[in-house]
Amino acid sequence: MTTPALIKALRGETSDRPPVWFMRQAGRYLPEYRRLRAEAPDFIAFCLNPEMAAEATLQPMRRFGFDAAIVFADILLIPRALGQDVWFETGEGPRLGELPAVGRMRELAPAAGEHLHPVGETLALVRKALEPERALIGFCGAPWTVATYMLDGEHRTIGKGERAQARTYAYAEPAKVDAVLEVLVEASARYLKMQADSGAQVLKIFESWAEGLPDDLFERLVLRPHQALVKRVRELGVTVPLIGFPRGSAALAERYAAEVAVDAVALDTACPLEVGKRVQAIKPIQGALDPLLLRAGGEALDRRVDQLMEAWGQGPWVFNLGHGILPDVPIDHVERVLKRIGAQ
Repeated sequence: MTTPALIKALRGETSDRPPVWFMRQAGRYLPEYRRLRAEAPDFIAFCLNPEMAAEATLQPMRRFGFDAAIVFADILLIPRALGQDVWFETGEGPRLGELPAVGRMRELAPAAGEHLHPVGETLALVRKALEPERALIGFCGAPWTVATYMLDGEHRTIGKGERAQARTYAYAEPAKVDAVLEVLVEASARYLKMQADSGAQVLKIFESWAEGLPDDLFERLVLRPHQALVKRVRELGVTVPLIGFPRGSAALAERYAAEVAVDAVALDTACPLEVGKRVQAIKPIQGALDPLLLRAGGEALDRRVDQLMEAWGQGPWVFNLGHGILPDVPIDHVERVLKRIGAQ
């Protein structure tokens, strides 16, 4: 039986070159994606159409031959499973309705995986089409990141980039925020369990809003919910590797690696190479090319790829970006990186 290179790396093995995939590798920078997306009435409908989502997942695999596919979905499907309205407005991004009562969300959380079964159908379709040497990744948004959208709801009027409204709630209404996080741990665990049962060989937890948190909030909003989520996923019988991505955690990435029982830690663009080495001494790492540099291209791109290879290439490492690929990245820049690391 073939073991995909990604899974070997997550087990701590090294090879001649790191396995590679890119966050948001299925997306608007691909003309075939734009054509496919135009056929769906809205983004949520697109994510929940197994045939369309499977095609979106497979498009970058056909074009680039990445070592792993990540299921095409969205972190804000979980609020829908918990009874909160979610919609996307062109040019504005996600909007969410009023936060349901915590008690009602707690009742709905155990059925989150069942509610989002179309994502499982997508995974099954992709796994059937994917070569055995290529891994299939499922994912969820981390509890705090998803909570920031749920708590902000429709408003998002102040400090959008810093999640200021949600962070204010975390200080002013700690019991309510902690209760929402507990519900999200259970719902996310059930969702990840469903994905593993449907063919996902790796699961990733996206904490997109770990940045800017002081130590005490980082412990409360990131570390503890991640610890609880990993524990619950394992209690549900899931054995596949888990990748945690505490984006923006800076030096706290080391603490995250030491205290959260994920199998690997994904690093963001701002993570210094030396910090990456220290995290890599604890467990395998993933990252962390700047998506803006991927957009810019040229010799600067080559230099940074070489720096990452030199710094992290001797240990267990998955080559990736430090955040998602941008919609206007030239396709030949992606190909340039893959050739540079020996993946094409």
